[in-house]
Amino acid sequence: MRPYIRRDQRPGPDRAATRTASRITGSVATVARRAARPLDRYGFPFRSPTVPRGVVVPPEASGLGPDYDTEWARRPLPTVVRGVLTDVPMRIATDIVTRPRITGHDRLIDLQRLDDPPPLIFAPTHHSHLDTALVIRSVPAAWRHKLIVAAAADYFFDKRWKATLSALALNAIPIDREAAGRKSADLLRELIGDGFSLVIYPEGGRSPDGWGQPFKGGAAYLASRTGAPVVPMFIDGTGAIFGKGMKRPRAGRTTVVFGHPITAGEDESTRHLNTRIEAATAALGDESLTDYWSALRRAADGTSPSLTGPAYEGWRRDWALGERRKLGTAGVRRPQSRAWPNLG
Repeated sequence: MRPYIRRDQRPGPDRAATRTASRITGSVATVARRAARPLDRYGFPFRSPTVPRGVVVPPEASGLGPDYDTEWARRPLPTVVRGVLTDVPMRIATDIVTRPRITGHDRLIDLQRLDDPPPLIFAPTHHSHLDTALVIRSVPAAWRHKLIVAAAADYFFDKRWKATLSALALNAIPIDREAAGRKSADLLRELIGDGFSLVIYPEGGRSPDGWGQPFKGGAAYLASRTGAPVVPMFIDGTGAIFGKGMKRPRAGRTTVVFGHPITAGEDESTRHLNTRIEAATAALGDESLTDYWSALRRAADGTSPSLTGPAYEGWRRDWALGERRKLGTAGVRRPQSRAWPNLG
């Protein structure tokens, strides 16, 4: 005798269809597994590769940061677009915000007059995000349109839109500031060998307090390996306009001073060359704040004021920075406000 099933417990049309679909799906999966079983003995690529025990598979490259590929930005169309951007809107905006006074182009005139000017490594001081646009605007035309910029991978290439904009507008190359990457160094050497000039900040990043930072050896290393001369540059005023920690730029005046090209000597170490570059940049800073003759004499005596400021800390260091800025274009723009320390 069949058991009694209430009407509300009887399977409806939807439940019956679901059960039928489930049975069909199971049958298809079983047939597929049986059909693929002979391929198991062939291994990869018919099935996923195995990983030995104790081996950690590295994650796939994200395509950002140091791994961002900038080759597309050096193709003809992006190059034309970048030329228009740098010659018109970027130049106008830079002139309005920074009002630069540029000196030292005469020190490059011999190279500029050559039929094929050699690639150069421009090594400016770094106090603001405005520095890159100011350098591109200030570099002579012989090198401006074939110029690449070494940019921090963790800042300018951490997001897709920032990476694309940096590569297109600045022709930037991602550089790892924490560790010298062989991939980045080899790419820069290859591009310099192809005739591109380079902008690289020897300090590695923006100044945190208005004073300079000790030079790292990136520019000296590339100069030693490629033979390209290094052009030291001193930039004054951008830190007061849009320094680190400022929310928005405040228009002012700046000074850009180009130095004489420095070529690595035969068998000269990277450390010694880097010391020469830093000393030449300190002399340019002295020149921009005083006068050429006095700065030249102090450089000959080895008494040029240090870019990194006095060794003491605290309010005395801030006070010395204010006195230094009074001599430059930042002090002309607006007096430095300061207060006596509270010693009570």
